[in-house]
Amino acid sequence: MNQNWKNFLLSQNATFKSDTHITFPAMSDYNDKTIYPIAHLTVLTISGKDAAKLLQGQITCNVNDVTGIKSSLGALCNPKGRAITTFLLVKTGDAFLMVLPEELLESVKKRLQMYILRSDVTLTDSSDQLCLIGLCYPATQTESLFATTQNDLISVNLSATQNRQLVIAETDKAIALWSDRLGNQGFQPENSDQWRYLDILAGMPWLTTETSEEFIPQMLNLDILGGISFNKGCYTGQEIVARTHYLGKTKRAMFLAECDTPSTPLPNSIIIDDGTGTEHAVGSVLLAQRSHAEHENEESSCKLLIVLQVSDSDTYSLKLKDYNHNKITLLT
Repeated sequence: MNQNWKNFLLSQNATFKSDTHITFPAMSDYNDKTIYPIAHLTVLTISGKDAAKLLQGQITCNVNDVTGIKSSLGALCNPKGRAITTFLLVKTGDAFLMVLPEELLESVKKRLQMYILRSDVTLTDSSDQLCLIGLCYPATQTESLFATTQNDLISVNLSATQNRQLVIAETDKAIALWSDRLGNQGFQPENSDQWRYLDILAGMPWLTTETSEEFIPQMLNLDILGGISFNKGCYTGQEIVARTHYLGKTKRAMFLAECDTPSTPLPNSIIIDDGTGTEHAVGSVLLAQRSHAEHENEESSCKLLIVLQVSDSDTYSLKLKDYNHNKITLLT
């Protein structure tokens, strides 16, 4: 994180519990206009005249469909078709911004570097140049999912039903945006973990070091979210991804769920079907987060994105294996 951005957030009464967990003093009243510092995601910039060609041969989405006004989810896979990372791909000028989990940045950069060879491509860790901000406010008119606007900063719409936007901005622009939204537009700062919670509710399948290379993209619902092109041509892992699609043999899928466990389950925590009496594993936790909205006085139930075997999902009696067998309820 850029030190000037961090110093600014500290001046706004932010507390850094870690580099990626940022909190603010509690709100006394509910405010439907909220702004979030996002530090668990970062930006890898792919530039050079061969940038599009490199990406087209490595990622699941069609680079040709990504424009200055439309971004896309996607995945970078290993040769076995397992997603190393999921990302949001944004085009700005002749370069591409890959928004991805901060903890996977270095492994993704090294992976892409392997395929550059003599190509005119530069990979840049832009975490010290670009800041990420989340915005939520009442919807008067919403844009389509992943619709993108670019002026002094970049804004990507993350919902087709409400105004929830990811903003990418240079430090001075980020400070100006934050100051204007709080000082002139009545926004309230919110904890960074609350943005993770909203991403889970929206079904955004971010990966972690624990879940990297565990799932093919369809298991993360990336096909439903428009993050896989089945007619773009070859890319690393494409054979497995395409075969799964055309044979209709996706054995697992991602679901939104909730659980009343007092502790937040870790990624890759095992989920069992308690109805079998054998603690048979039927899935695992992708992400979990409890709401940390400052206006809420009581602890809410924990929301989860989980990946389950789909054959008998309607009959499962789901529980967490290692969290006192707390019951899991499917919400989708």
